[in-house]
Amino acid sequence: MTKFTLPGFDLDHFVRATLAEDLGEGLPGGGHDVTAESVIPADARFSGVMDSRVAAVVAGLPIAEAFFRSLDPDMEIDLLVGEGEHVEPGSDLMRLTGNARALLTAERSALNTVQHLTGIATMTRLYVDAMGETDCVLLDTRKTIPGLRHLEKYATRMGGARNHRMGLWDAAMIKDNHILVAGSVAEAVRRARDAGVTQIICEVDRIDQIEPALTAGANHILLDNMSPPTLREAVALIGGRAATEASGGVTLETIGDIAATGVDYVSVGRLTQSAPAADIGLDFTPL
Repeated sequence: MTKFTLPGFDLDHFVRATLAEDLGEGLPGGGHDVTAESVIPADARFSGVMDSRVAAVVAGLPIAEAFFRSLDPDMEIDLLVGEGEHVEPGSDLMRLTGNARALLTAERSALNTVQHLTGIATMTRLYVDAMGETDCVLLDTRKTIPGLRHLEKYATRMGGARNHRMGLWDAAMIKDNHILVAGSVAEAVRRARDAGVTQIICEVDRIDQIEPALTAGANHILLDNMSPPTLREAVALIGGRAATEASGGVTLETIGDIAATGVDYVSVGRLTQSAPAADIGLDFTPL
């Protein structure tokens, strides 16, 4: 089996929980695939091919493999493309041979995962390409489906982005509501610094907030909803004293101009929030 690990992500638990949800474990009458068990003989075998019907950047195949192997450990599985690889319409992604009931029971969970993660990776690659020939780096955000953050952020990496903070624990991100309570940008940053936080991201939406944030100790300035001319002004003012990030309302049509302003990063929430599922199918043949 292809080894797949992500820090903080329990693949075995994810597979068990996802299949348990689909099988209705713990519910009256639940715990089995009533269709497969009533229609397909227990010893029937299928071969199958998972393919992409669209151009896509692939993500999630090792997870799909784990779903199938959880129900048939002896299943023969060949992964035909690598994670993060771009494929053309009609490309085969995976070949499988094994117990027919296991294949049918795991099919939806496996496909849902690959379709969702490939959709994220594909959209991410579009944004990376639209940034053009700059040194700017695309970041994802925390706008993820609850319970799927590690997988979705993995998919953005497969598409060419870099992960922003993984959660509330690995960096302070000071936003307008924090500033409202603290009383000022400088005071909010000072409190985070005095608490021993080493990575302090401060969101600003006005040029006059930048210097107080830097003086107080912010090492990453998030420039929120600023036009390209304003972003250029902000980058010049910061002058390399902190990392710079543009965020807010970024689209495929605007990201090139934003990246060209000299910011270090552009963050895009829609990578995980709004990416459409990729059209990926799985066709079986009885043996």
